[in-house]
Amino acid sequence: MATARHSITTVLDTTVDGLYRASDLLLSRRRETLSPPLATDIPDLDTLLGGGLARGSLTELVGRPSSGRFATLLATLQRITSSGEPAALIDQGGHLDPQSAAATGIDLERLLWVCPQRLTDTLAAAELLVATGFPLVVIDLGLPPVRGSASLATWLRLARRTAEYQAVTLVGAPYRVSGCAAHTVIVAGRTRGCWSGRPGDVRTLEGSQSRLELAKHKDHKPEARTRLTLTLPEAAFGTPTENESLTTINREELNDARSL
Repeated sequence: MATARHSITTVLDTTVDGLYRASDLLLSRRRETLSPPLATDIPDLDTLLGGGLARGSLTELVGRPSSGRFATLLATLQRITSSGEPAALIDQGGHLDPQSAAATGIDLERLLWVCPQRLTDTLAAAELLVATGFPLVVIDLGLPPVRGSASLATWLRLARRTAEYQAVTLVGAPYRVSGCAAHTVIVAGRTRGCWSGRPGDVRTLEGSQSRLELAKHKDHKPEARTRLTLTLPEAAFGTPTENESLTTINREELNDARSL
């Protein structure tokens, strides 16, 4: 009897695993047939990703402090909002300075800024914004350690919601957090400064260069590498002023929205 139960359990586990794999395959085919990648207009990054961020998928950008991770997230937001598309930034790390963001070309009128404190609230906000219709939802989890924790099931639910609405969820984290829920994983290495002027003269810091490695991609061969040069500096810590046009959501408003 015990052997029979074990056999039935094994068959059920195999069947469920097969169904999940089939579901992922169908979602991948749907992305390929219905939606081209979301181009960031950052040539090196788009080339690394095979054309841009895969729609209907969760992409994770992993990088330690000073790796250029947040600068890359901001550069993506700048390209998307300046093209007329709306976007959302869920800024758990509290790194965004609106005045600096506006100076770098981010269209604040097209950016929704959410500032949760815990990972569970961050992922709940991401699900809500994806379902609302934002084509790009960017999450930054700040410095290590990430505040709060979330189960793999929560990440998988966000990934499936992203696929359902053909959105792009871009997660910036100091280390891997989303597990197998990520369609694509990019690892940002150490950065070096890009200076203008000749040695011996007064030199000006113009930007930074970061090495990006494609660690995982469900549609392309990983392990590709590129060097990404950004003139966009990392945003300073800051809070919005009364005159900012940037739309923000606080924790209480998020809870009210979740209860609807």
